[in-house]
Amino acid sequence: MMDKTFTTDITDRDSLDASASAECAREPIHIPGGIQPHGVLFSVDAHCHILQVSGNVAQFARVDAQACLGRALVDVLGQQATERANAGLKQLARDGATIHAGNVIIDGWTPATPAAIIVHRHDGLLFVEVEPAQDTADVFSTMYPLVRSFVSEVQTMHTVQQLCQFAATEIARITGFGRTLVYQFDDEGHGNVLAEAVEAGYPSYLNQHFPASDIPAQARELYRKNRIRLISNADYQAAPLVPALHPATGRPTDLTYASLRSVSPVHLQYMRNMGTLASMSMSILVNDKLWGLISCHHATPRLPPFEVRTACEHVAQIVSLQIEARETQDEAHYRLELRRMLSKLLSSMANTDSFVEALVGDASDLLGFTRSSGAAVIFEGRTSLVGVTPDEHSVSALVDWLDEQSEDVVLSDRASQDCPALADSSDVAGFLAVSISKIYRNYVIWFRREVVQTIEWAGDPRAKLTGLSTSLSPRVSFETWTDVVRNRSLPWRPAEREIALEFRAAVLGIVLRRAEEIAQLATELGRANHELEGFSYTVSHDLRAPLRHIVSFADLLRQIDGDKLSERGRGYLERVVTSARFGGRLVDDLLSFAQLGRAALRPHKVDMHALVHAVIQNDIDEQASARVHWKVDALPPVEGDHVFLHVAFANILSNAVKFSATRTPPVIEIAAREGTGELIGHLVYVVRDNGVGFDMRYIDKLFGVFQRLHVDEQFGGTGIGLANVRRIIERHGGKAWAEGTLDGGATFYMALPKQFRPESGVRRDTAASALARLAAGTGGAGGAAHDIGQLMKRSEQEKK
Repeated sequence: MMDKTFTTDITDRDSLDASASAECAREPIHIPGGIQPHGVLFSVDAHCHILQVSGNVAQFARVDAQACLGRALVDVLGQQATERANAGLKQLARDGATIHAGNVIIDGWTPATPAAIIVHRHDGLLFVEVEPAQDTADVFSTMYPLVRSFVSEVQTMHTVQQLCQFAATEIARITGFGRTLVYQFDDEGHGNVLAEAVEAGYPSYLNQHFPASDIPAQARELYRKNRIRLISNADYQAAPLVPALHPATGRPTDLTYASLRSVSPVHLQYMRNMGTLASMSMSILVNDKLWGLISCHHATPRLPPFEVRTACEHVAQIVSLQIEARETQDEAHYRLELRRMLSKLLSSMANTDSFVEALVGDASDLLGFTRSSGAAVIFEGRTSLVGVTPDEHSVSALVDWLDEQSEDVVLSDRASQDCPALADSSDVAGFLAVSISKIYRNYVIWFRREVVQTIEWAGDPRAKLTGLSTSLSPRVSFETWTDVVRNRSLPWRPAEREIALEFRAAVLGIVLRRAEEIAQLATELGRANHELEGFSYTVSHDLRAPLRHIVSFADLLRQIDGDKLSERGRGYLERVVTSARFGGRLVDDLLSFAQLGRAALRPHKVDMHALVHAVIQNDIDEQASARVHWKVDALPPVEGDHVFLHVAFANILSNAVKFSATRTPPVIEIAAREGTGELIGHLVYVVRDNGVGFDMRYIDKLFGVFQRLHVDEQFGGTGIGLANVRRIIERHGGKAWAEGTLDGGATFYMALPKQFRPESGVRRDTAASALARLAAGTGGAGGAAHDIGQLMKRSEQEKK
C-alpha cells in the first residue's frame, strides 16, 4: 500500500468527522425493513400466531410469506421447534434479552440440517429467528472447554495489549476468518487497532486508525445493545419483511436485537471496497460503554455456525470483564499516586500563612499531581505563574472567559479551539481550571503543552465512493494515510478532573478555616479596641479638669504673687502653664480621637465648596490665613457626615498653613478630581502646599497616633490630627494618603465615595450626641460655632 501524509489541525479534522457523522446518523439502520437471507425471522403474538415474516420463508419451508400470516407457528416450524420457541418466549424477562431455545431439525425444511432457534422481545413484540446450526447437541457443553481454557490463559496476561492479542488469535482460530482485529474507540469515536491476527494475503491494519465516521453514532449504539453482528455475504439481497409495517404497531419493525438484521447498503459497499465479503463483530463493553470491537474479516462469503458465534460472543464478554478489571486497577493506582502528591501539597499549604506562596513555592507537586507543564494561581487580584504558561494578559482573558462558565472545573485539551482567550497562545494547548471563588475571581489553572500526534489512518478518511450520493457514501481507499495533528495536548483523564475537585474542596476548607481564625481575631481585636477607646475616653475626659485647674491656679499665682517670685521662679511658673496647656490640648485631641471611633455617622449631602471656605474663615488663624495665597477650585458635593468632614479638612488645612508658614508667600491649593482604578466611583479631594514637606521614607508613620516628622520647637502639635483624618475618611469608606518631598511641599489626598455606604450596624445618632462629638472633635475650636449652633437647635427640637 502507498503511504500518504497530510497535516491538519484539530478544527479541520473535527469538522470533517462531525459532518460525516451527522450525515450517517440520519440513516435508520435499526429499521432496515429486511433481514439477511441465511435465516428466517418470525414476529408472533402471545399465542404464537405469525404476525410478520421474512419474505424468504418459502426458500426454507416451501410456504409463501403471505400464506404464513395469521397461521400458528407450529404449521410452519413443526411441533418440536415451536415447543422450543414457545418455552423460550415464556422465559423472556425484559426487552432486549435474547435466548437460545435450542437446536432442532425442522421437518420439511430445506436443507434438512440442524437449525438454531433464537427468541427475543423488543418494543413489546415477540420474535423467533431460525438460523443454520452445527448440530443438535447442547451448545453450552461444547463451549465450556473453550471458555475455560480461554479464562485460564487470560488470567496470566498483565497488559490490555497482551489480552487483546490473545483474543484476536483465539477468535481467528475458532472462526477461521482471514483477519481478526481488536480495536479501541477513543473519546471522539476513532478506532485504534491494538491487536491483529492475519493470514497471508490480507492487508495489515495493526496500529492504524479508523475514523469515527466509519462507525457512526447510531451504529455504535447498536453494537452496545446487541453484542454480536454477522454479515455472511456482502453481496446478499435482503429478504424483506411481510408486511412492511408491523400489524401491531403500524410502524417499521425495530430489529435492534435481531441476529439476522440487515445492514446498511453503505456498509456493504464499504466492505467490498475493503476487499471483504464476510465480517463478524463482537462488542467490548466496559462500564456499559462501547470500549471497542473484535472485528473479523474474510475475503469470501463465510457463515460460521451459531455455536461458533456464541462462543466468540462469550470470549468477547470475558475480554470486556478483564479489560474493565485491569483499567479499574490501573485507574485506582493512578488515583492513589495523585492523592499522595495532593496530600503532600496540602500539607505544605496548611503549614504556611499564605497558601498561594506554598503552591508557587512547591511547583513540582503543584504541576505533578495534574501532569502539567505550567500553572497560574489567581488570588486576591494577584496572578502567580509557574512553569510554561501563557502571558499574564492571556491568563487574565482566560479568567474573564471562565467567569462565564457555570462549572467549578473547566478543562480542555484543545485550548485554542474551545477558549477564544487562548486562540493565539502558542505556549499551551490544554488547560484545567478550578474555581476557588467566582465572586472574588480566585482560580488555580493548570496548563499542558502541545503534543504533536502522528496518526496512521487505514485509508483517506475524506474519500467518498464515486457514483453514490454524497450524503451517504463510504470511502473508497484504504491506503495508509499519515495525519499529523497539531494544537492539542494530552487529554485530561477522569482521575485528574476528580483530583482537581478534591483540591478545590481542600483549598476551600483551608480558606474557610483561615477566615474563621481571622474572624475570631477580628472579634477579639474589636473587643480590645472598644475597651481601649473606652479607657482613652475615660482617662482623657477625667484629665481635662485637673489640667485646667493647674492652668487656672498658675495664672492666679502669677497675677497675685508674681512680683514676689524670683526670675527663676517666674520661669518655672511659665513652663508649668505652657506644659499644662499642651497637656490639655493633648487630652482634648485624645478625647477627640476616641470619640471619632465611638460616635455614629450621620450622612447627608455635603457642600464641600462651602465647607472648605468655612474652615478657612473660621478655623484658621486670621493673621496666618491672611498671608496664604489660597487657590480653591470648584469642589463637587459628596454624601457624608458634615461634622466629621469639617474636622478632617480643618486638620489638613491647619497643617498646610502651619508647615508652609516659612514660605513667601505660602501657597495652598485645594482641588478635586474623579477617582480612577480601584477608586472609580469616588471623588478625590487634593490639598497641596509649598511648605517644608517630608521624607517619603517615613510615610508609614505620617497618619499614626502621636507620630511627628518634625521637631516640636519648630512646629507645634500633638501628633493626633492626621490620625483623626485617616479615621474619618476610612469610616466613610474612603482612603487617605499623602506625597511629599523634603523642602518641596506636601500633597494630601482624601478619596470619598460619591454615595455613602454605611457601615454594618451604623447608628443614626441624635443632634444631642452629634453636638457632644462635635465639641470633642473640635477641641473647643471657635471655628465650629456655626455647626454647634445648628446642632443646638436640632437638639432642642428633638427634646420637644
